[in-house]
Amino acid sequence: MTKLKISVLPNGKPVRLTVELPASVHRDLQAYSELLAREVGEPNDLSRLVAAMVARFIETDRAFAKLRRDLPKRI
Repeated sequence: MTKLKISVLPNGKPVRLTVELPASVHRDLQAYSELLAREVGEPNDLSRLVAAMVARFIETDRAFAKLRRDLPKRI
């Protein structure tokens, strides 16, 4: 089976954020959530999945990491 990039959903203190997504993105998120649930053997929360995906994207964005090092420490 193919290994998904997101395998563990982190538990942390949540901050509420409301976003609007295109229907196609929502369908893809639901499909990803279903596949992840099958792979790990337990249901998951779609909002935690989105948070994990955004975190993974930020962690792997080299240009962002480079630019962020130059920002003031408060950010």
